[in-house]
Amino acid sequence: MPLVHIHVIENRRTPEQLRHLADVVQGVMLEHFAAPDRDRYQIISEHKPGQIIAEDTGLGFERTDDIVVVQVAQQGRSQEQKKAMYRALADHLHAETGLVPTDLIVSVLENTRDDWSFGNGIAQFVEGHL
Repeated sequence: MPLVHIHVIENRRTPEQLRHLADVVQGVMLEHFAAPDRDRYQIISEHKPGQIIAEDTGLGFERTDDIVVVQVAQQGRSQEQKKAMYRALADHLHAETGLVPTDLIVSVLENTRDDWSFGNGIAQFVEGHL
């Protein structure tokens, strides 16, 4: 159950393009990140121009206002799964949405089973519901 937060600059994409972007990300979560079927938790946030500041960390490339920042909160993925997810996101988003790979930043946040409630004020993992 990765919780995926997708950050973009507002008014760069239509609602249909945003949904397609989210669909591509979900496909990668299912195929490369061991997300279970019907396990889709995504938040799309649009930020005003200038509210995403992302330099290149000395890697020598330029970013544009088409930047996409993907934050994934998850538990228990291996380094290999994370690396496969990074590559698949870059490849699939480029192929399916035209996103230039240098405009993609991905961050994975670790958490534990205690850190989730899917509703009703219950820690479903801890109490054995999931």
